[in-house]
Amino acid sequence: MTAVLGTRPDQGKNREKRPGRWSAPPRPVWEEEPSRAGQAGKGIALGMACLAILFPLWIVIVTSLQTKRTIDEAGGLVVIPKSITFVAYQELLGGGQVQRAALVSIGVTVVGTLFSMAVSVLCAYGLSRSGSLGHRWILMTLLATMFFGAGLIPTYLLVQALGLTDTYLALILPSAVSVFNILVLRAFFMNISQELVDSARIDGAGEWRILFRIVMPLSRAVIAVISLFYAVGYWSAWFNASIYLTDQDMMPLQNVMIQLVQKQERPVGLSAQINTGQLSPLAIQMAVMVLALLPVAVLSPFVQKHFKKGMLTGAVKG
Repeated sequence: MTAVLGTRPDQGKNREKRPGRWSAPPRPVWEEEPSRAGQAGKGIALGMACLAILFPLWIVIVTSLQTKRTIDEAGGLVVIPKSITFVAYQELLGGGQVQRAALVSIGVTVVGTLFSMAVSVLCAYGLSRSGSLGHRWILMTLLATMFFGAGLIPTYLLVQALGLTDTYLALILPSAVSVFNILVLRAFFMNISQELVDSARIDGAGEWRILFRIVMPLSRAVIAVISLFYAVGYWSAWFNASIYLTDQDMMPLQNVMIQLVQKQERPVGLSAQINTGQLSPLAIQMAVMVLALLPVAVLSPFVQKHFKKGMLTGAVKG
C-alpha cells in the first residue's frame, strides 16, 4: 500500500509543522540546529546586554525615589533601595520651572512632529512621482544638503533676520525637515503598486485624494517610524534652545535638566523643602531624567513592530 501511494513511512515525521504563537519559525533546510553551547552563549550575551542597559536605568529610578538621608548614606547614587518616597516627583510636578519646561517640550514635540511629517510626506510624495515638475533637480538639491551645510553662524544670522529668536518657532523651523527621512518615505512610496494609483486616476481621483486614501494608508509602517524619529528628536533637542532662547521661562525640559545636572547647588524654582535641605538635589536630577525618558520609553514599544517593515523595506528597495 505504501508503494502504491508513493509515500515513505518516515515522511510524516519530516513534515513541516506550522509554528505556534510562541514557537520559533521553521529553519531553512541548509541551516543546522544550534548546539546547546551556542544557545547558552546567546542567552548569556543577551542577558549581559540587557543588564548593561537596565542597570543604569535602575540606579536612576531608585535614586529618584530615595530620601536625602539614604542618598547621603550611600554617598551618591543608590543601588539597593531602603525606602520609597515620591517627594521629588511631587516637587517637580507641583509647579515651577520644571513643570513649565515639560509643558513646553510637549507642545514643541507635538506641533513640530505634525509640521515635520506634513512637509516630509508632501515632499516625498512629490519626489516619488517621476513626472512631477523639477523633481530631479529638487532631489539633487536635497541630497547636496546632506553633504554640505552653511554652518552655525549663517544659520543663526538667518534665524535672527527672520525674527525667530526668543520664539518657539526657533525650536521647530531650523530642524523641521530631515532629508534622510524624506528619502526613506520616497523609497517607500515608490514601492507602492502603480496599478493602484492608475486605477484611482481612472476613477477620477486627484493627487490629494490618492495621497490620503491610497498612499498613506499603505504606508502606515514607515509613517509611524518616521513620526517616532521626529518626536524623539524634538523631545531630546536642547541645542536650538540654548542658542536661540534667552528667556528661562521658554526653555524646554532638556535644557532645564542640563542646568540641574551641571549646577550642583539647589535647583531654582522649587519649594522651600529643597532649599532647606530636606530633599537631595541628586534625587531631583534623577527624577528629571526619568521624566525626560518616560515618553520615549512608553511610545517605543508601540512602534517597535513597524521598524523592520518601515525602515528596511523602504530603504533597501528604493
